[in-house]
Amino acid sequence: MVPVRIDKGEFADGVEKRLKAFMLRCVQVFRSLPPSFEAQHFGKQLLRCASSSAANYRAVRRARSQNEFFAKISIVVEELDEALFWLETLIETTIIPETRLSDLIDEGTQLLRLLAKSRNKAKNA
Repeated sequence: MVPVRIDKGEFADGVEKRLKAFMLRCVQVFRSLPPSFEAQHFGKQLLRCASSSAANYRAVRRARSQNEFFAKISIVVEELDEALFWLETLIETTIIPETRLSDLIDEGTQLLRLLAKSRNKAKNA
């Protein structure tokens, strides 16, 4: 079987769509949280970084230089990693059961690996 190659534009479109879907799923998590102070605090932190990672990826796509690309994708990686931290925190504080967030965490982890790899390639280019 021959591997299918997609061009950079298609790849970037796919990543952008996945990051936006990740962010929208995080919005749904936030909306389902109980009204306790800690749940709302952790949820707002989650919303900030999930939305930041999606929005900053759009800026990555419009980078004017390799250095700008590297700087902006580094922000996306950092924000996405933080979003995963807040999802884990919601589980570890027993605010949300792990079974409810496992698919979302898996998607975030896949995106994080993919974007970290892109950042490393940009660094070594």
